[in-house]
Amino acid sequence: MTRHEADYDRPEAFAAAVRRFGPDPLLVCHNDADGLSAGVILQAALERAGHAPALRIVGKGENAYSDAFRTELAGRPIGGLVIADLGVAARLPRDDVPTILIDHHVPTGRPAGAVTISGIADDPVPTSSLLAYRCARTLGPADDLLWLAAIGLIGDLAEDAGFPEMQEARERYGITALRKATSLVNAPRRTASGDASAAFALLRKADGPKAVLSGEHAETDALLAAKAEVASALDAARKMAPKVAGDVAVVRFASPCQIHPLVAQAWRGRLKDRIVIAANTGYRPGWVHFAARTATDRDILAFLASVRPPGADEQYGNGHRAASGGALRVRDWNAFVAQLGYGPEMALPDTP
Repeated sequence: MTRHEADYDRPEAFAAAVRRFGPDPLLVCHNDADGLSAGVILQAALERAGHAPALRIVGKGENAYSDAFRTELAGRPIGGLVIADLGVAARLPRDDVPTILIDHHVPTGRPAGAVTISGIADDPVPTSSLLAYRCARTLGPADDLLWLAAIGLIGDLAEDAGFPEMQEARERYGITALRKATSLVNAPRRTASGDASAAFALLRKADGPKAVLSGEHAETDALLAAKAEVASALDAARKMAPKVAGDVAVVRFASPCQIHPLVAQAWRGRLKDRIVIAANTGYRPGWVHFAARTATDRDILAFLASVRPPGADEQYGNGHRAASGGALRVRDWNAFVAQLGYGPEMALPDTP
């Protein structure tokens, strides 16, 4: 038994949980390749089981466990709730409906009453899309959805982790097509709008990665435009030099695009003995969104917890032990960098 395995539900619990759903379930997923693939898999599986789930893609600056999201769902007729690739927290968006959580990030809490299918206790850790595929198979045949699980695995850098499903997808669909399709569907969530609806629609229409790339569907053009927008923003941000304080290096820039994870990942390989924080002051007005990466064996989640500013909320310090980040209001960002050892040069004007 893997560590803490008994603490979480296995994919086999999915079918029984879905049977407790009433009409009009809601499917909520993240807007990256893993989250979108998980969402498409789960939507298809639920439809095949006789449900007609509504879809909500959580996008730019949003959090499924925030007060704002709870307010959005309050009073809405929902017969069941499936949340994929959006973390696991102690408080659910709705306490009065059957809920299934499917996720692979380090949980920040364990909600009472929900079926929590988490891969965090496994070694290697399966992505949300792979968990979704395994869940779908408990409802019926799902072999045609395998390529979507592979998209999520590649998108979350788990292509070479040794999962048999990935090897099967390689042989059936070709690794080059899978990688190119992953890159394409990952682009919209990084744009200034963060709107990944075209990527979801394309994944749902396509029957494999080659169909994603073929251009036979109109959404492919939208995704190519998104990829070009992100590439241009990334080229500009890569010209910014890091500033080092102790064992932390901060790269600060301003872009409406969600490129801070890409910038952090790029500098991670060059500053191998540092925790790298890419800070984006232009992503959302009044906030600093940042990504933290390291090539060391430091636990980034523990590090961020140790320097957590008092005003940080649920958007701070989630994710993986080697890849985390968050969002801070300007005044909290200033307190954060001061704790890290930076002077006024890293602070920002705090305007109401």
